[in-house]
Amino acid sequence: MAQHQTIRTGLGARSADIDAGLRAHMNKVYGTMSVGMLITALAAWAIAGLATTTDPALAVGQMANGTLLTSLGAAIYTTALKWVVMFAPLAMIFAFGAVMARASAATAQLFFYAFATLVGVSLSSIFIFYTSFSIIQTFLVTAIAFAGLSLWGYTTKKDISGWGSFLIMGVIGLLVAMIVNIFLASSIVMFAISAIGVLIFAGLTAYDTQKIKNDYLAHAQHGDQEWLAKSAIHGALNLYLDFLNMFQFLLMFMGTQE
Repeated sequence: MAQHQTIRTGLGARSADIDAGLRAHMNKVYGTMSVGMLITALAAWAIAGLATTTDPALAVGQMANGTLLTSLGAAIYTTALKWVVMFAPLAMIFAFGAVMARASAATAQLFFYAFATLVGVSLSSIFIFYTSFSIIQTFLVTAIAFAGLSLWGYTTKKDISGWGSFLIMGVIGLLVAMIVNIFLASSIVMFAISAIGVLIFAGLTAYDTQKIKNDYLAHAQHGDQEWLAKSAIHGALNLYLDFLNMFQFLLMFMGTQE
């Protein structure tokens, strides 16, 4: 009887340790993601400020909506450099797997923050095309929706792992539709893309949150702290991308253009 009580006490202690570890792990995920989002916002705001001017004497270029550009703005928005700015974050996403496999957790985290900075540079043009109020408003709506979806993904007893392949196929279809619409330039198609995009990344927010939780529970007993640290960074990247894409698609609906 005493032995049975000891075993049960040991199992309870282990369960408590795992629960505490899971909370710490999720805090690490959300904390890293939040820092990345803050870096992106500050980088976008700073670059937009340096790239535009209200003084015609300092302007060397102009956007279609009449915004005056400094030499920096003309370089990153009107020259071939804009393609580098646009695709550099995408290249870093593809490189992230190799960094996770070979580098330390600290290096992977720095890589993520560098990626967040580049995304901010790439997104800086939204401050040219949309009002600051509508950007902040959309960000707050996205934050509320993200929090609710992520909380549901974390707490639900329903297994939503089956959503993964369907949602990834949706993302691929979305990318194809966006490329096709570059040539069609259809506002109706873009509206449909925006609506579907919001739904897909809403689903991915819940799916990724549950996956982060389940991955931790599956590996926590092995005690590989380096793997768990890298897993938190990888989870932060996934949720960061979910938030960012949902924000951009919502901005197409809610954003007020300058």
